[in-house]
Amino acid sequence: MTKSIMSVLLTLTMVLSSCGNKESDIKIGVYLSLTGSMDSFGASANNGFKMALDEINAAGGILGKKVTFVTVDDQSKSSMALSAVKDLIQKDKVVAILGEVVSSRSLAAAPACQDAGIPMVTPSSTHPEVTRIGDYIFRTCFIDPFQSEVMADFAINTLKIKSICSLMDLKNEYSMNLGQVFDDKFSRLGGKILSTEFYSEGDVDFTNQIKTIKAAAPQAIFIPGYFSEVSMFAIQARKAGIKAMFLGTDGWDSPRLLETAGRQLEGSYFSNHFSPNVGSASVDKFVADYLALYNVTPDAMAVLAYDAARTLFDAIKRAGIAKPEKIKEALAQTVAFPGVVGPITIDPERNAVKPAVILKISHSQFEYVDTVAP
Repeated sequence: MTKSIMSVLLTLTMVLSSCGNKESDIKIGVYLSLTGSMDSFGASANNGFKMALDEINAAGGILGKKVTFVTVDDQSKSSMALSAVKDLIQKDKVVAILGEVVSSRSLAAAPACQDAGIPMVTPSSTHPEVTRIGDYIFRTCFIDPFQSEVMADFAINTLKIKSICSLMDLKNEYSMNLGQVFDDKFSRLGGKILSTEFYSEGDVDFTNQIKTIKAAAPQAIFIPGYFSEVSMFAIQARKAGIKAMFLGTDGWDSPRLLETAGRQLEGSYFSNHFSPNVGSASVDKFVADYLALYNVTPDAMAVLAYDAARTLFDAIKRAGIAKPEKIKEALAQTVAFPGVVGPITIDPERNAVKPAVILKISHSQFEYVDTVAP
C-alpha cells in the first residue's frame, strides 16, 4: 500500500471518528413556550435548562460524553407541543425530553413520549393527569391538589377568610383542577364559596364576572390562572371598586404580573415552588450564579427547569447507559436528589415529593411568607 493511499485512509478514518463522536453525544430534547402568551415562562425555564447543561458539560459531561439539547419552540400552543415532541423523537432521535412548563402542553405531548418509550421530565406541569399518562412521564414539582389545599388552609387558618369567590379558566385544565380542589378544601374547612365564575385564556374583558363577584361581596377572590389574565382582571376589578383580597397559585409567578398589576395586587398571596429569599445555602448559591449569568433574579420556572435537567442527568449517570428504558428505570428510583429548594424524591406515581412556599405581593415585589411541607 502506498503512502498516499495510507494517508487518504487515515484522513477518512479521522473524519468518520469525528462524526461518530458527534453522534455519540447524549442528545436530549427540550420543548418550551419561547413565543406566544407564555413566553416569559419559557424564557426562564430555558435559562435554567441551559445553566444546568453548561455545568454538566464543564464537569466532563455524562458517561464520558457531551450532552446536547435540541430545543423547540411550541409557541404556547398545545398542537405545536405535540408536533414538536414527535419531531424530537422521530427526526432528532433524542433519548429523553425535558418540558413543558405548562400543564396543557404537557398533557398534549406526553402521550407521544409514552407511545415511543422516551422518558419525559416536566419541570413544572402540576396537573395530576400529566404523569398518569404512563410510566415514561415524570415531573420534578409538586401537583395541583397539594398547592390548592395549602392555599385553602392558609386562607382559613392564617388569613381568617370565611367567604370567597373563585375565578377559573374554563378552557384550562390546570386552572379548573386547582379551583375545584381549592373550593372543596375551603368548604370542608368551614369556608363559604359565594360564587364560581369562569373565563377563557385570552379574554380581556371581565365585566360580567366582576359584576357578579362585586354583588357577592367576598372577603377574597381565588384565581388559579396565569399571570396574563390575572393582571387584567385585577386592574378591572379594582377600577370597579372591588376591595377583596386576591389569592392565587404558581401560574402567577412572572415579573410581568408585577409590571402590569403590581399596585392592584398589593397584599395578595399565592402558592409557589420557590422564593429567592428563603435563606438556604443552595438557594443563595443558585440565585448568585443565575444573576451572574443573566443579570436578573431567577423565578420558580428557572429553578424548576434547572433541577429537572439535573435530575435527568443524574438518572442517566445512574443508568450507566443513555438508553431510554434504562433512563426511565433510573428516574423512577430517584431518592433525595439534592435540588436547589430541597431533596427530590420521585414517588410511585412519578411525582416529586416537595414543599410549597407562600408568597405575598408587597411593594411590587414577591415577598417570602412561609414554607409548607408535603
